[in-house]
Amino acid sequence: MQGLAWAVLLAAVLIAPAFLYPVFAMQLLCFALFAAAFNLLIGFTGLLSFGHAAFFGGAAYIAGHVIKVWGFPPILGILAGTVFAAALGWLVGMLAIRRQGIYFAMITLALAQIVYFFALQMPFTGGEDGLQGIPRGHLLGVIDLSQPLNMYYFVAAVFLIGFAVIYRVVHSPFGQVLQAIRENEPRALSLGYNVDRFKLLAFVLSAGLAGLAGSTKALVFQFASLTDAHWQMSGEVILMTLLGGMGTIFGPVVGAVIVVALQHMLSGIGSWVQVVIGGTFIACVLLFRRGIVGEIARMLKVGGWL
Repeated sequence: MQGLAWAVLLAAVLIAPAFLYPVFAMQLLCFALFAAAFNLLIGFTGLLSFGHAAFFGGAAYIAGHVIKVWGFPPILGILAGTVFAAALGWLVGMLAIRRQGIYFAMITLALAQIVYFFALQMPFTGGEDGLQGIPRGHLLGVIDLSQPLNMYYFVAAVFLIGFAVIYRVVHSPFGQVLQAIRENEPRALSLGYNVDRFKLLAFVLSAGLAGLAGSTKALVFQFASLTDAHWQMSGEVILMTLLGGMGTIFGPVVGAVIVVALQHMLSGIGSWVQVVIGGTFIACVLLFRRGIVGEIARMLKVGGWL
């Protein structure tokens, strides 16, 4: 059953350019990875962050700057953005994990707003105009990433690697401890686990993977903007995760595809697209209380691999 799920995912990723505009397909993959990274924190550790846009947007700016100004190749630029997001996640996590519940969420939101302020004011970010003209360059000095199909399969590889890391973490002993903390933190503490350390490691890992998604998105669109670091982006990734199924493996991917597809298809109606997405979310909450994939897993009784 696990092999079947992975086969469907791989097939969808490989044949997507035949049916979708490559840039749109790349956008889907970037947000799917972002939502999966966020789900690692909220779905498997039980920590609700309102500030994940700081890691997504911050990594986009760093990756764009080192590629455009310092002349880094694309892989090193993406790695630089990922490392920055992980380091920022460690800093935010050290301050936030001392609190729980809504206090934890509010601390992450406040710190994310500080990052947004820096993105607005720092000279290298371009302010309200954003960081434009990020070159895609050549992969390993050979493959021209300005070609849409080359860029798509590079993004697909980044997504699959990031998603495989998340899958492995969830099914590792470390992931089992995270789920124990989510279910009953006092009991995990009584068993001798350093709960704060595990939560911090999960936060850093989630932030780093969110940064990987943000760095890749900046390279895809050759642009990093304030939208990437805005609090609304944090709200969107929460929506994607809840819509697809919090605490499931493939749920955030499904949720990201639905939200991004709705935004794309309904872009002609302007701001009313948010009303449509909100209505879709309400309908899914009423009909699928565990999210779309969560309900499917419940009906099929295969929650362990979906």
